[in-house]
Amino acid sequence: IELANSKKPDLIKMGAGAKDLELTVLNNKNIGTILRIHLLVDTKDAMGANTVDTMLEGISPLIEKIVNKKAVLKIISNLSDKRLVKVKGKVLKESLTTKGFKGEEVIEDIIKVQAIAEADIYRAVTNNKGILNGMGAVALAVSNDWRALEAGAHGYAAKSGKYLPLTKWTKTSSGDLMGEMIVPIAVGITGGAISAYPVARVSLKILNVKSAQELACVMASVGLAQNLAALRALVSEGIQEGHMRLHNRIKENNND
Repeated sequence: IELANSKKPDLIKMGAGAKDLELTVLNNKNIGTILRIHLLVDTKDAMGANTVDTMLEGISPLIEKIVNKKAVLKIISNLSDKRLVKVKGKVLKESLTTKGFKGEEVIEDIIKVQAIAEADIYRAVTNNKGILNGMGAVALAVSNDWRALEAGAHGYAAKSGKYLPLTKWTKTSSGDLMGEMIVPIAVGITGGAISAYPVARVSLKILNVKSAQELACVMASVGLAQNLAALRALVSEGIQEGHMRLHNRIKENNND
């Protein structure tokens, strides 16, 4: 850990840096025993990919000497399950009432769609893709790696060995709708392309976030809200009506 931190001394000054090691023995029928060593690094308000990779490459010669084997991989994992974000929100049944659909009916059908996603991987993948429509849009606006974000989210969705929806929708005792989601989000407000990309700095100012943790919470909240909007449309007027309204607005703007 000291060796890793010596590669990025500025992190130590901020109270961050490498904190711990996790060792796991894996087995593969083709190459036999695999020793996986996770270096846990607090990257403060940066996404941290370059920092972690630098540390890993810096400590690999020492590890190779200790285990007397070659380290064939020295790279960050995008399954950032040490940077989990949990968001939760209640939606009153009255607010889900639309033309031709009562709020209570909408909630009952959303619960059914939740069950379908838990049983069917084809629905679960589409459910999670919609969540990432929202999260990815925020990531792009603030110049973060949306591909890493999506890879981590899909990996976390399959952590149990079965691919599942990231969101969970239930009915409260008062008959309202409760939604929650836990998702890994490794993002940053400094470093990378952010400082060189004016639009990213403006977007961060608009969001008024002061830390990577706050940005992660915003992203997760947008993802949960996006999922709610999609589910409400699916169980009421259908997804295409909203899509066509959007397409028509785009056409009108292009004509302008």
